[in-house]
Amino acid sequence: MEWISLLSLWLIPLIIAFILIYGTFKKVQTYEAFVEGGKEGIEISFSIIPYLVGMLVAITIFRASGALDFLLDLIKPALSIIGVPSDIVPLAFIRPISGTAALGMTTDLISSNGPDSFIGRLAAVMQGSTDTTLYILTVYFGAVGIRKMGDALKVGLLADLIGVIASIVVVSLLFP
Repeated sequence: MEWISLLSLWLIPLIIAFILIYGTFKKVQTYEAFVEGGKEGIEISFSIIPYLVGMLVAITIFRASGALDFLLDLIKPALSIIGVPSDIVPLAFIRPISGTAALGMTTDLISSNGPDSFIGRLAAVMQGSTDTTLYILTVYFGAVGIRKMGDALKVGLLADLIGVIASIVVVSLLFP
């Protein structure tokens, strides 16, 4: 196990050194290329800011308005009939919207129910089986200037739904 710590300590510096040596060998002006890449990174960061602010405002309004709670109250009875714990439902809804909020919910679920509980395992598997679809669309599509993202949104949310369903089925089968 000590070699893993040593490898993790030296891996990134070795990769950077390899890239610099390879670039120099290929007669690339590595410092100038690095500076140009830094400029492009800053430009992209500034171009993404409006999309991030818009997404954060929308998430805040959605949660503060009570719309999330209203939606959860509508769905909880139906899910309890099929055996889905109501504690996990907010995580399933918030995960495609905000990774940070979902991680906080997962932490709370695991802290209150225990890591070996059904809900703790389900929260962990759901966290790993779904993605932050709206964040991905906002940041990556905004960075390259894609305006029409309807189909990508539908497919992303469908993939999240499948991830939630698969999480419930797998955890139910493996940890009854």
